[in-house]
Amino acid sequence: MPTPLSGIIPPLISPLKDRDTLDVAGLERLIEHLISGGVSGLFILGTTGEGPSLSYRLRRELILKTCQLTNGRVPVLVGITDTAFTESVNLAKYSAEAGATHVVLAPPYYFPAAPPEMLEYVQDLVAEMPLPLFLYNMPGLTKVSFELDLVRRALDMPGICGVKDSSCDMIYFHRLIEIAKQRADWSVLVGPEELTAEAVLLGGHGGINGGANLHPKLYVEMYQAAAAQDLQRTRELHAQVMKLAGAIYTVGKHKSAIIKGIKCGLSLLGICDDHMAEPFHRFREPERELIRERLVALGLIPQG
Repeated sequence: MPTPLSGIIPPLISPLKDRDTLDVAGLERLIEHLISGGVSGLFILGTTGEGPSLSYRLRRELILKTCQLTNGRVPVLVGITDTAFTESVNLAKYSAEAGATHVVLAPPYYFPAAPPEMLEYVQDLVAEMPLPLFLYNMPGLTKVSFELDLVRRALDMPGICGVKDSSCDMIYFHRLIEIAKQRADWSVLVGPEELTAEAVLLGGHGGINGGANLHPKLYVEMYQAAAAQDLQRTRELHAQVMKLAGAIYTVGKHKSAIIKGIKCGLSLLGICDDHMAEPFHRFREPERELIRERLVALGLIPQG
């Protein structure tokens, strides 16, 4: 695998037919859609993939099918976040056997660990990992951050290969970039697509952006422009990304609206089913029609 890992690595939605049935045909179409769009990898079982809401059986099926369908064409990153240490280890080992290339870990999200406890947790977990590990900073959902001191300590852990940051805290992100300069093989990736252009222009390695499920080519071109320091082209493409995010993510009233919007959009594109993992449910017809209208305005589906 190239190091540091860079580019656009979409956090795949998990195509479902019902609460515990994978839409395998839809998954295949989604993977082909993304790879043909030029992405640098695929990230499954993250936030956008509703990972914590899926059964362990379904998670394993999704890992296996994704690795089989990807067939080594791009890296496959697997989210192994769990409240149970052993389940994270088990999922990492299964991912390695299935052919994944990396695993991704956010802090356990029920009991908030103090910084010394989190450091010990990471050290213990890395010792069990069969694959390179990304730390996933998502304090909005986990209540705990990977503090900068822990990240600095992680530089001395060969099994850790970088950080994905979804904190929306650009000061924190810039500190990550400074820390990463101490290891040439480390990646610093940003989650929110609204910040990806800025992040890459200032030294970040890429984005794990949900909207790339819908329009991978746009996000890849924005990354390429930013990586080349082409400011004018970056501004133009960033404006398009902001327009897409503003159109799709604002349809629903709740925090689940982002995933609902992406899934609804993919179903309207004919790529996969839009069934949601409970406690959430797919958009109903009024919201679905609004998503359709906005996809038409964005030029992603034809009029009528």
